[in-house]
Amino acid sequence: MKKSIFIIPIIATVMTSFAQNSKPISYPETKKDQTVDDYFGTKVSDPYRWLEDDRSAETEAWVIAQNKITNTYLDQIPFRNQLKERLEKLWNYEKIGAPFIEGNFTYYFKNNGLQNQSVLYRKDNSGKETVFLDPNTFSKDGTTSLGELAFSKDGSKVAYSISEGGSDWRKVIILDALTKKVIGDTLVDVKFSGLSWYGNEGFYYSSYEKPKGSELSAKTDQHKLYFHKLGTSQKEDKIIFGEDQKRRYVGGNVTEDDRFLVITAATSTYGNELYIKDLSKPENPIVTIVGNFESDNTVIDTDGNKLLIVTDWKAPNKRIVAVDFNKPQQENWKDLIPETSQVLEPATCSGYIFAHYMKDAVSVVKQYDYKGKLLREIQLPGLGTASGFSGKKKDKTAYYTFTNYITAGTIFALDPNSGKSVIYQKSKAAFQSENYESKQVFYTSKDGTKIPMIITHKKGLKLDGKNPTILYGYGGFNISLTPSFSIANAVWMENGGIFAVPNLRGGGEYGKEWHDAGTQMRKQNVFDDFIAAAEYLIKERYTSSDFLALRGGSNGGLLVGAVMTQRPDLARVALPAVGVLDMLRYHTFTAGAGWAYDYGTAQDNAAMFEYLKGYSPLHNVKSRVQYPATMVTTGDHDDRVVPAHSFKFAAELQSKQSGNNPVLIRIDVKAGHGAGKSVAATIQENVDIQAFTLYNMGIDSLPSLK
Repeated sequence: MKKSIFIIPIIATVMTSFAQNSKPISYPETKKDQTVDDYFGTKVSDPYRWLEDDRSAETEAWVIAQNKITNTYLDQIPFRNQLKERLEKLWNYEKIGAPFIEGNFTYYFKNNGLQNQSVLYRKDNSGKETVFLDPNTFSKDGTTSLGELAFSKDGSKVAYSISEGGSDWRKVIILDALTKKVIGDTLVDVKFSGLSWYGNEGFYYSSYEKPKGSELSAKTDQHKLYFHKLGTSQKEDKIIFGEDQKRRYVGGNVTEDDRFLVITAATSTYGNELYIKDLSKPENPIVTIVGNFESDNTVIDTDGNKLLIVTDWKAPNKRIVAVDFNKPQQENWKDLIPETSQVLEPATCSGYIFAHYMKDAVSVVKQYDYKGKLLREIQLPGLGTASGFSGKKKDKTAYYTFTNYITAGTIFALDPNSGKSVIYQKSKAAFQSENYESKQVFYTSKDGTKIPMIITHKKGLKLDGKNPTILYGYGGFNISLTPSFSIANAVWMENGGIFAVPNLRGGGEYGKEWHDAGTQMRKQNVFDDFIAAAEYLIKERYTSSDFLALRGGSNGGLLVGAVMTQRPDLARVALPAVGVLDMLRYHTFTAGAGWAYDYGTAQDNAAMFEYLKGYSPLHNVKSRVQYPATMVTTGDHDDRVVPAHSFKFAAELQSKQSGNNPVLIRIDVKAGHGAGKSVAATIQENVDIQAFTLYNMGIDSLPSLK
């Protein structure tokens, strides 16, 4: 949001003191206008449409007023500072990432504990360590972060992108990797882009035309692939793909052998076309491998003329196929690693395929050669999430990280020839995992479907229905919630809290059929799964409605918004973050129309409109209903899910809330959808969420939690 000289004074009187179950909060006045839309003959009012204008002084004044109310409320929580001190203390340990080799150097990210952004270091052949790139120098307040990073084939050059204020719009800077001096132009207005070098000549990247109107909210729907040649200006960059017709997501990647350019193109978040070009001759054409959007397809590597493709075409749980480049179409695909009953997400490193499977949202990793022969199952240290295993064919070591809800991330070094792993970097987090337990249960949803959920807490927990519990969910876009460690969750559990994560339909834990079961006119399944998870926790006496908080972000913010409006009695606290909350207009902002595979749109047909309106959180807030104590969180630079969703929902809740449960909105300034957020901002956000949650459960001091 741009700064403006003139601020419209719309704030009402702010109460100077608050107490649990006290008088209602005097919220800032939010004006209503007469905006009405017509959907298939049905009139729908949208009185807060003016809050969609992120550039207006009026919206800016509203943000300032709301943050003032929220900060005043949070300031009076007695244990808020105590929570912050503990979170900072536990967060303050050195974190080192897995190494990777580029040219004659070994690179790795490191954070000394509380640095806002992790620093990229490198070592030469003598082992001397130096700082290569320090994102903490990008801005004084830590709000400019590092995005993509790509080295040229010989490691002599590097291109990296930066995000300012959390925006998805990026700048790309090019360095001589040996001298660390900037070379060439800085590219601007780059969005949703990888960076892939062709030799040392230049690199491929993707972007949209800069939209008319607000760059943070205006629609962007024609993505194009460009090639930037070193020594030339950005305006000379050639469009490689995407000029002929509109596609919302286009990407290009050069294979490791520098022979092929692989292009993916999609109109939605599921299903993509696949193309390939032989780069040995400039005149070679772009060849179609898959010419429709009916399946997900990715080239993971090449072996001479052979392409290795992971796909869910005729395989809902995915398989790996091999095909000759000269006849790459689907009818010629041959199974290399066939589909199994478990979902596949493969990676390649050291000339091997590491097939990562999910068994009830827990990792199983198998190693294959390029002929599809199973060599071994990788012995993981326990039940949890293994990630990594990706690298170059010449790499002698494959690195991976293992984590779960009570195990901080540990990096392992794997010898791919023997299959033996050793600890490369053990976490230095001061968390005593032996004092906690994490178990998986299966509960029954409304329609009889069995849903897995992992429940984590201190050992010896008393099942008396009085344990503060966060129920966290997502349920969409084929995204899987797998076990991972969080310092914030560690502090929550340290104070006696329970953290529960169900694997809802709409996610990717059980493949395409599980995903599809939570999309469009089956989206209610996701909400029912979440409600059933809460009811299980209450029935089994882990908690009760008075001690339950619902939490989720982005699509998970929609989940929380829908469930709290459908079942306002279910939980004491609701925490929708950066949520998709206006289901009738989400597709009109930035790249939102690309989410239609999951949601459908209100303009599709009358039935789809009625279905969306039936659960859209913004449109289902009712008068004379007491909703949970709610803190909506968003960022003013969120151009993924624009903050207008959260603004309008919070305004509607404040105007209709019955009873004394607070309805607050916490708006981070110079922050986006979440990626690249500074450590300081992340800590403060988690402090405020936990303080708000516990305080509204009737807890006034941390020692009261046993």
